[in-house]
Amino acid sequence: MSAFVMQLRRNVDPAVLIASGCIVLLLIGGSLYSPNFLSPDYLLQQLRVASFLGVIATGSMIIILLGNIDLSIPWVVTLGGMMATAAAGWWGDWGVALAIPFGVACGALVGLISGFGVAFLRVPSMIFTLGMNAVVQGLVVVHTGGFAPQDRATEAMHVLATGSVLGIPNALLLWLAVAAAMIFMLNRTTLGRKIYALGNRERAAYLSGVNTRMVILACFAIAGACSGLGGVLLAGYATKAYQAMGELYLLPAIAAVVLGGTRILGGKGGYIGTMVGVILITLLQSILSVMQMPEMGRQIIYGTVIITMLLTYGRGAKTEG
Repeated sequence: MSAFVMQLRRNVDPAVLIASGCIVLLLIGGSLYSPNFLSPDYLLQQLRVASFLGVIATGSMIIILLGNIDLSIPWVVTLGGMMATAAAGWWGDWGVALAIPFGVACGALVGLISGFGVAFLRVPSMIFTLGMNAVVQGLVVVHTGGFAPQDRATEAMHVLATGSVLGIPNALLLWLAVAAAMIFMLNRTTLGRKIYALGNRERAAYLSGVNTRMVILACFAIAGACSGLGGVLLAGYATKAYQAMGELYLLPAIAAVVLGGTRILGGKGGYIGTMVGVILITLLQSILSVMQMPEMGRQIIYGTVIITMLLTYGRGAKTEG
């Protein structure tokens, strides 16, 4: 028995085990508060909501693995939703067909610009992405004239966000597809190995022949595309895009990543842990909502979680390899 426990500890990140235990406690506590908390319909609805955060957190994780941070999430999410809904209004039937890829492409473009600033201009990611967030916010306000946009989500966006197949939400299926692609990329591809190498020690990766600039550029583009896709899903769920629709996703996305065991300094973490962190954050949001916790209190909790995980798991020195 002790040998099995030791093997489990070697193979499973302690942070993932802690997060999984917290999920069980939240489920038990929620069921005591409301008998419907463990009903299949309620749990599927929570997984649908978790899918929106999960897609966005995917981009956060890949950036954090590099040892960087992306603070442009709020308005890149908004941009993705707004451009997807605007495409249908601009280009008629073609716009309806291209709405979803156009929203994702707009997010990827912002990510490319951020990646260029970090990789080639060598501006710290925190500073550059914060600036990009402000730039995108200004562009969105100019696009809408300072008012709520009139364009509505297409039927495809609405079905993607709210529909289901055999009782399984489409948004959850999409998140699982994104998760499978991310797990494969991180564990089975050269790019994945390079991401971990950069996160552990960028200079050593560069001296070993890794094109560090292109890896950073690719990761920021992927992160931007994930934020754009998250905006598309949110717009489809609400049937329309609206200003600041991504404001509530920055801290939860980062908190989900660090709760799942991804080291905030980069170089260590797995996507399964991020999925566990997303589910934990979603259940926590649900319980806080039922308890009528104000948004200010929720943000304090997310910030406390990030600081606690940083102090607990993020202070170890990076490896030299």
